[in-house]
Amino acid sequence: MVIRVLVADDQAVVRTAFAGLLNTQDDIDVVGEAEDGEQAVLRAAELRPDVALLDIRMPKLSGIDAARGIVAASGGATRALMLTTFGLDEYVYDALTAGASGFLLKDATFPELLHAVRVVADGHALLAPEITGRLIAEFTRQRVSAPPRRSIDGLTAREAEVLVLIARGLSNAAIADRLTITDHTVKTHINRLFAKMELRDRAQAVILAYELGLVVAGTRQP
Repeated sequence: MVIRVLVADDQAVVRTAFAGLLNTQDDIDVVGEAEDGEQAVLRAAELRPDVALLDIRMPKLSGIDAARGIVAASGGATRALMLTTFGLDEYVYDALTAGASGFLLKDATFPELLHAVRVVADGHALLAPEITGRLIAEFTRQRVSAPPRRSIDGLTAREAEVLVLIARGLSNAAIADRLTITDHTVKTHINRLFAKMELRDRAQAVILAYELGLVVAGTRQP
């Protein structure tokens, strides 16, 4: 399967470089480019890419608003992967809540770029443990002040436990090892958790865990 990618960045050098690197891979095809947020939304509607690689800060329409529009218009078929210059970009949390599946630093290595596109195209969120700890937790702590609109009353104890471990950045294999269960059982718990809480992916699961106070920002967890 070839992953169809749209690259959107107002800096021509960056846009061309990313597109050129991605096009060297047999399983990735850059089907279009965009120089601002508005153009990104239009091109995504026209080309229906699997992944939209979007700079968070773009003219006319921000990458966040572009991501929100692209994900909504495609019904989630196009996954948004955000590009940011700074590891602590103030808009990262907003991008995830807008429907983005993760983010990538512009100074990422070539293997990191390829990994990010493939992971997001495969329907997963790009959330490494350090990203979870440094970014999502911090911005959730700063921004969430109202009582959560949802509770975990409908979850089993094991599903709630899995939610916490996802928020801590653990992979399915690591969760299975921590709980001494099989990978298949972990996937079953995650599928049920996502269905009950109406979550699209791990990014939304992490945000939910912090919003509900199941994981507290700035604290080390065992």
